[in-house]
Amino acid sequence: MSYVDGFLLAVPTANREEYRQMALKGAEYFKSLGATEFVECWGDDVPDGKVTSFPMSVKLQEDETVVFSWIVWPSKEVRAKGHAAMHESSQAEEWMKNMPFDGMRMMFGGFEPIVDLTFD
Repeated sequence: MSYVDGFLLAVPTANREEYRQMALKGAEYFKSLGATEFVECWGDDVPDGKVTSFPMSVKLQEDETVVFSWIVWPSKEVRAKGHAAMHESSQAEEWMKNMPFDGMRMMFGGFEPIVDLTFD
């Protein structure tokens, strides 16, 4: 069964194109590690909450936009091998050191799909 890495972060709105370019490079890199899907979503209708919300969770500032993304792997094992390779790679280090956002406010985790449907 597939396995998913999920991400939630705040990106300065002015850095949208820079972030998109970084994501395109990341997509190729993760594909080389075995990922089968890579999706980056720029927040368009992300309301503030009263108790919790995407903006609150990333401590969104006035000049930032919420980004929600995910990477699909064929299995948790392929993801583990990909992550291990990434941590040993100078290519990944170079790619990630110039991130156009505050990585300290990025949330991420691995998820096992329990429902996975595609509608025509």
